[in-house]
Amino acid sequence: MAPESAGVPPLGGRGLCAACANARMVTSARGTSFVLCGLSRTDERFARYPRLPVLACAGFARREERGGRDEEA
Repeated sequence: MAPESAGVPPLGGRGLCAACANARMVTSARGTSFVLCGLSRTDERFARYPRLPVLACAGFARREERGGRDEEA
């Protein structure tokens, strides 16, 4: 298995959503976590809560990685 990228938080499961700028983690009142696709608000081609792992997606946009130790000061 390949290690996850530094600075990219895991979004439950493996696949493109874990590194996508359009995805965010949503936790229900019962504590269950889901990945929410932000593109679903404006484009019906994208599922609101995609079935993971997503291996191919036309809307994938790589999330910018946050800097490491240089930001600490």
